[in-house]
Amino acid sequence: MRSHPGEYELVAPGHLEEVVALLARDPGVWLPLAGGTDIMVQYAAGKLTARRLVSLWNLPELRRIDVSEGEVGVGAASTYTDLRRHGIVAREFPLLATAAGWTGGVANQNRGTLGGNIVNASPAGDSLPALLAYEAELILVSAGGERRVRYLDFHLGYKKTRLASQELIRTICLPRRYAGYYAYARKVGARSAQAISKVSVAALGRISGGLVEDVRIAVGSVAPVPMRLVETEQLIRGKGLEPALLSSARRAAAAEIRPIDDIRSTAVYRAAVTGNLVVEFLEQLGRTGSPA
Repeated sequence: MRSHPGEYELVAPGHLEEVVALLARDPGVWLPLAGGTDIMVQYAAGKLTARRLVSLWNLPELRRIDVSEGEVGVGAASTYTDLRRHGIVAREFPLLATAAGWTGGVANQNRGTLGGNIVNASPAGDSLPALLAYEAELILVSAGGERRVRYLDFHLGYKKTRLASQELIRTICLPRRYAGYYAYARKVGARSAQAISKVSVAALGRISGGLVEDVRIAVGSVAPVPMRLVETEQLIRGKGLEPALLSSARRAAAAEIRPIDDIRSTAVYRAAVTGNLVVEFLEQLGRTGSPA
């Protein structure tokens, strides 16, 4: 059964401080709405349980991308189109720009937001492995002030995060220190666009003196949360990319994830593909050893 608009209330404050004041005054009552690409699907299907919504769309505090010497601060309501078109994001954070291009079609990219993708907390979110690889941090805001948390620590379980009921994500902070890294991004799905991923990988690596000086490998759709393959990274870091290491990395990656069988794929397939993509990344890193 479809939803009826008369059953819902939508307010659109003009400033962020008004929104957080509303959330503080009525905890757990208001559902923040940005681009609406996920919420409106629930609404159209008659499955949106929240009845009072507060719009974040076009709040000036959330629709900006600020560049400083040490980091890029992406407002949580910045869209995928904003990310794709921003020169510094595209040049210094190609994993994120690529993921923005994977997300739905043009209409979804014009409305969908980075903060919304994070808060939706799906392990298949296209942008999330990139944020893990870049070691992003989140600035969370409430009427009581702000706090900064590592994105690596943000997801607690399937659809569970550290975001309190009175908080919003204000800014996603990306450190500007990856200029010398090779960047690798792959999404495996039924189609190259407008499809939920079966497996996705975002990885960064740097070679020095024939050895892997640093490596970061993040994956999606293979566990209850998007995850960094920390144990696999430790296995690789400081070593040469010999065939024996590639074989060990394949096994380590497949063992570290926690895939499931679902309508899109099987656990066995996801484990095999994850191992294959990790090896493909390492092979390309070994051939290039330079930024993509």
